[in-house]
Amino acid sequence: MVPVLGRYAGLLAAGLLALVVLGPLAVFAPLMSALALGGLAAVAAGIAQARTASLKARCEKLSGEVDLLSRRLLKAETAAVPPRPESGDAALRAEVEELTVELGLLSGIVRDLTTVVSTQDSEIASLKARPEPRPELPPAAVPEPAQAQTAPEPDGPALTSRPHPIPPAAPSERVPAAQPLTRELPPEPAPAPRPIPPRPVARAPAPWVESEAEIVRAFEADALEIHLQPVVTLPQRKVTAYEALARLRVDGRLVEPEAFLPVLERYGRTTELDRRMLQRASIVVRHLARRGSETLLTYGLSPLSLFEPGLLRELARTVADDPALAGLVIALPQASWNGLDGGQRGLLLSLRGRIGFSLDRAEDLRFDVAQLAGLGVGQVKVPADMLLRPGADRRLLSDIAIEDLAPALARAGIRLVATGVTDEADVPDLIDLDIPYGQGAAFAAPRPVRAEVLAAPPEAPPPPPVEPEPERRPFRSVLRRAV
Repeated sequence: MVPVLGRYAGLLAAGLLALVVLGPLAVFAPLMSALALGGLAAVAAGIAQARTASLKARCEKLSGEVDLLSRRLLKAETAAVPPRPESGDAALRAEVEELTVELGLLSGIVRDLTTVVSTQDSEIASLKARPEPRPELPPAAVPEPAQAQTAPEPDGPALTSRPHPIPPAAPSERVPAAQPLTRELPPEPAPAPRPIPPRPVARAPAPWVESEAEIVRAFEADALEIHLQPVVTLPQRKVTAYEALARLRVDGRLVEPEAFLPVLERYGRTTELDRRMLQRASIVVRHLARRGSETLLTYGLSPLSLFEPGLLRELARTVADDPALAGLVIALPQASWNGLDGGQRGLLLSLRGRIGFSLDRAEDLRFDVAQLAGLGVGQVKVPADMLLRPGADRRLLSDIAIEDLAPALARAGIRLVATGVTDEADVPDLIDLDIPYGQGAAFAAPRPVRAEVLAAPPEAPPPPPVEPEPERRPFRSVLRRAV
């Protein structure tokens, strides 16, 4: 109230003064009071008009400044925001998308090269470290003088000519006599290598090098076999799917993937391995389809094959031409699903609906169910030890309980398979955890596919329908129709 009264104090004082003066004047001199009121009204009107004019001028000035500020702000916004491309520039967008796909593929290839180079460096370092124990063999040169003393046949004349003056000496002089023998033997280059040629320790890496060469030779000779291991339901143990496993026959014995896959990775032959295995798996899937079986067949691709877009494009063309391959399921490791780039995701989405996808080689139980379902993954394989004996590392566990993992995946249309079940005692525990499927030696070991199945020729396409022979009519009937 004080600021308001102070602002209008002059007006209030003038009003009170006019009331005090004009009140008695209106009683005693009405005419004078009327004139005074008219004068006061004129003065008030003049003051109000002046105030209105000043306020109007201020408003116009303020509006001009606001207009100037708005124009500057609009100019700044138009200068800061780059012009948007026209909606019709589809070619530019297509080129940008193609470049992003190529950059994704290049980044994947670079990551692949870094991993390969790191593994090669570690292997080279291990190979360099293996010959290091060879210098430790010279301590075994202690028996060399014994061998030289026991078998001095070649140098017999020289040695017998020296010790002749020594026998009459005291036995104490015989010890220094043996010392010069040991001192003179090392400088001689000839006797030193005689005990070394066997070198049993130095031959240790030879079988590894030979086995690596044998593995590459067997792979180039197409000594690859496909074995099938069933996936069964729990607890009924009914076969619902198979997993195709690669085996390499080297000199009549089967080699597990753990032994030959690192060799093929070093030689860059994993994509060729996947291509051959997919061909054999396609033959098995067609055989199952001809028998009217709805059993699925899963094959685990190598992570390096994702960086070879030609393999997935070939698979897409093959599946598009042959609907019978709908029972084929491609499995990828969990790390590969989590690290997909734009190009790989697009190639896999082009296969969605034609073949199935699976996640295997799980490293933890933290699955993004919505993301997996969006990519078309219909199966998740987890080692049985990770489900039954997860350990104390919380980073490997999921946010939900293990017994609720299978129902959570089932709600998204994904089935959980426990792999590596080797002990029959683990089967009841898996059933208690509501695990619906199992795979491992406890149910059945991998078995090779029969040769007649793989050697069966592909089905010939159905013959075209027989068209009836054209009816021969006389020329007169043709003329009649023309008329």
